[in-house]
Amino acid sequence: MTEETGYWDSQAATFDHEPDHGLLDPQVRQAWQRLLLAELPAAPAAVADLGCGTGTLSVLLAAEGYAVTGLDFAPQMIRAARAKARAAGVSARFELSDAAAPSLPAASFDVVLARHVLWAMPDTGDALEAWLRLLLPGGLLVLVEGRWSTGAGLTAEEAGRAVLRHRADATITVLSDPALWGAPVTDERYLLVSRR
Repeated sequence: MTEETGYWDSQAATFDHEPDHGLLDPQVRQAWQRLLLAELPAAPAAVADLGCGTGTLSVLLAAEGYAVTGLDFAPQMIRAARAKARAAGVSARFELSDAAAPSLPAASFDVVLARHVLWAMPDTGDALEAWLRLLLPGGLLVLVEGRWSTGAGLTAEEAGRAVLRHRADATITVLSDPALWGAPVTDERYLLVSRR
């Protein structure tokens, strides 16, 4: 186990305490549901949720009828995700794999979704290439990212440039609505959608 994997394993038990991680508040959950469903193709489209953590978005989308495969490199996160899907009574597949080099079949997904993952990749270009290989022709890339007050993350401009090296479009929407985060935010948070 790497030091990084160990760190995320240690976070699994409390990860969902953040409003936007666990979506335990119905208003926060509804805000994420509205945001994602407005962008995604109709269910039962196949979604790869890369760096899924405790599987909150995977379970949210599976409950809407999507065929979801969640992937994370931290075993405790995957255990939590599987337990969450069972508790919700939804069918979602969860696999232990590194989002930097996902062990999923190429050209198998209508959507690749990653929330707060791209910024943590050792090489964003390599990660994006690997992620885009998973998409079927006409597939959708959906990234939720930010540049946080800690100094970590990617600005919208940086993420947009990275995606445009591989795709023809990158539409960025600022995510400043407090309903998404459970409180007002002052740092940069955004949704990036690439359709081609």
